[in-house]
Amino acid sequence: MFARLQEMRRTGVLGMNRRNLEFIFNYNPRKLYPLVDDKLQTKRLAQEAGIGIPPLYQVITMQHEIRHLATLLAPYPDFVVKPAQGSGGDGILIIESQRDQRYRRVNGEIMSLFELQHHVSSILGGLYSLGGHADVALFEYRIRFDPVFSNITYQGVPDIRVIVFRGVPVMAMLRLPTRQSQGKANLHQGALGVGIDIASGQTNMAVIANQHITEHPETGYQLEGVTVPHWQDILLTAARCYELTGMGYLGADFVLDRDRGPLLLELNARPGLNIQIANHAGLLLRLRQVQALPEPLPAPAQRVVFAREQLRV
Repeated sequence: MFARLQEMRRTGVLGMNRRNLEFIFNYNPRKLYPLVDDKLQTKRLAQEAGIGIPPLYQVITMQHEIRHLATLLAPYPDFVVKPAQGSGGDGILIIESQRDQRYRRVNGEIMSLFELQHHVSSILGGLYSLGGHADVALFEYRIRFDPVFSNITYQGVPDIRVIVFRGVPVMAMLRLPTRQSQGKANLHQGALGVGIDIASGQTNMAVIANQHITEHPETGYQLEGVTVPHWQDILLTAARCYELTGMGYLGADFVLDRDRGPLLLELNARPGLNIQIANHAGLLLRLRQVQALPEPLPAPAQRVVFAREQLRV
């Protein structure tokens, strides 16, 4: 046990208590949390800043609006519905097609209009929101993921998590849906976490349920050595989220659409720590490098250069 603790200290593994007390508490003012906890607020901020996001189709805020759901959604052949204040992927539905008020999910399951209405009602009631508070339902563009990921994902849309500290992208991973995660890119539900080298944008280590693997369990394709397209743009946008929110420590999640390129999906004021396992590297040493800077680097482009030149897996 002592040897394990020594090894963790040597490699700079960041634990939850230190993350909460030293980085989240000190660098994320509580008053700013709504900017990232509410996806609708995040979308509006990003849109005002000229940052690409999945287009928003409809917002349902009141229960009585649900009776008009079929009419409101009729113009959209496919869409995603999600709670504005949800977390961990809970409450998200991906509808790949609709016909005669029947809605096909990406897993092939057919939902009736009544079932969809019931789901939206549950969102408004706070079933999926942080703290169980009343929520709103967002309907947005369904991502067509970049074909570079076709061989290493299952049904759903992969996303990219970047940890940003004082405006510097310090660590990143690709999250890949699996059969176990039911097409969602959520590690806690069984998705894969694949480390990404900050300098090159190339995948390296991969983990599922804290176990390192080399191939996607469904497709059998190698997970290492995939170069993420638009890597510089992703890092620049992640760096800009520092000014966007005022938060010093956050997670920025991106998707790569085949037609629209990188899109900011959401932000997280309490990003998880499994990214260290996916990269087989500790966060703490990188955070200390950024802390050692006398002042935050003023421009996002400068911070990206620092990350790519100084912070290596």
